[in-house]
Amino acid sequence: MARLDAKTRAKLPDSAFAYVDSHGKRRLPINDASHVRNALSRFNQVQFEDESARDRARLRLLNAAKKHGVVPIGFISAQLQPLSRLPKGHVTFLLTDIESSTALVERLDARYGTLVSGVRQAMRRATRGAGGHEIDARGDEFFAVFSDGPSALAAALAIQRAMRAGPWPEDVEVRVRMALHSGRPTLTETGYVGLAVHTTARICYGAHGGQIVVSGATRALLEPTESVRLRSLGAWRFHGLREPEELYQVEVADLARSFPELRAGVLVVPPR
Repeated sequence: MARLDAKTRAKLPDSAFAYVDSHGKRRLPINDASHVRNALSRFNQVQFEDESARDRARLRLLNAAKKHGVVPIGFISAQLQPLSRLPKGHVTFLLTDIESSTALVERLDARYGTLVSGVRQAMRRATRGAGGHEIDARGDEFFAVFSDGPSALAAALAIQRAMRAGPWPEDVEVRVRMALHSGRPTLTETGYVGLAVHTTARICYGAHGGQIVVSGATRALLEPTESVRLRSLGAWRFHGLREPEELYQVEVADLARSFPELRAGVLVVPPR
């Protein structure tokens, strides 16, 4: 393999590496065919910060392999299908959305990007810590999946506590609305599809910043505890969904518990 001394390596652009971590450390050089082959063989030895970083590095490495005419046969079989690691069958989704993001953009201007990056890092830590997988992060939203309901709830609580703790630029308050919903979506080459995905999105849109709203399907997976209360919000009908959804609000002593009525949907059965 071609050697890279420190001086030569320092002159390479970030694009010549498959992975650059949040501290600027550059790994897996891909500036020529020899380095691409070496990066392919060492990919599994690299400690990535999160699954999103792993997937970005994977795609960059595959593009480099194509550019330099390297056929990554073994790598393709082991790494080309990141979706194969996602749980199948009955899963629980967690969707979050930053409340009043436009007001935050107006206040922070260019620093809003730094805030969103910090928010996502906290969400990714909580998701990984609970055994979940990040599915997507775009705009102000963060979407994750878990193989069971309790793990998803643990991540949701950890995220809300992290949002409260900050610190955030100019001491702004970051409030995220959250939804937990369980179902049996179909896992395709492009991700999860099915009614469960749309239901999670509808519930999240109706929630308020700081609030965790759980569907009846997820509620059935959670065991009651002394520290966590699941208060009935009644049954709500949402646009595009055939049947109303039984919803519950997660309440714990150290997080906000008082919220207005859901901002979307129609209440069809009052809370029990």
